[in-house]
Amino acid sequence: MSPRITLAVAGRVLTQIRRDHRTLAMLLVVPCVLITLLWWMFLDLPGGLFDRFGPGLLAMFPFIVMFLVTSVTTLRERSSGTLERLLTMPMGKLDFLLGYALAFGLLAAVQSVLAVAVSVGLLGLDVQGPVWLLGVVAVADAVLGAALGLLVSAFATTEFQAVQFMPAFVLPQILLCGLFVPREAMPAVLEAVSNLLPMSYAIDAMQELVGAADTAEVWRNVLVVAGFAVGALALGAATLRRRTP
Repeated sequence: MSPRITLAVAGRVLTQIRRDHRTLAMLLVVPCVLITLLWWMFLDLPGGLFDRFGPGLLAMFPFIVMFLVTSVTTLRERSSGTLERLLTMPMGKLDFLLGYALAFGLLAAVQSVLAVAVSVGLLGLDVQGPVWLLGVVAVADAVLGAALGLLVSAFATTEFQAVQFMPAFVLPQILLCGLFVPREAMPAVLEAVSNLLPMSYAIDAMQELVGAADTAEVWRNVLVVAGFAVGALALGAATLRRRTP
């Protein structure tokens, strides 16, 4: 692995995305719009529903968007033969994946800062813990989405197939993460499955920040999410193919 090559790959990805205005809008604007729509839905309802669901969705929306964009973009590189040409150069699979992870990690940071700024600054999301830590959790979850997107792209042959992985990888996490039903209130089997899903720990961290604000617990959950992201990148490096058949 070469840091110079990794940075070169990251720069190339960022240049491509900067030129693709639709992808850039999806990455940076769509999460803010969705969170604003959620706030609007709950505006006239009693019970502080936005404060209840907002933090969880602040983690969920970046995760979903990064998963979709990363999986499709990586598959496009492979199906067009770009990855095969890159790997004929002195560059390993890990250089390629880390370069992509770095590029999308930077985009995730910008995306999360914007989403947190809109949620807390404009929409009045009530946060008991540090606002900057809310951003850290959002960034970690977005990076996780990018890492899983890189992983699943290795098993798809078309962009449509990459999108089809979303029900298998994303929807179960949305349903079992504890956003709709507390995880401890689920049947024992579902609670056990929930404990194995990274989204559960991201939601726990977000809810901790708007509740008791135990920063030690928040950091523990962030580390778990980061561990899943690193594991997904390692597995992606082991399964990445040079070209789609």
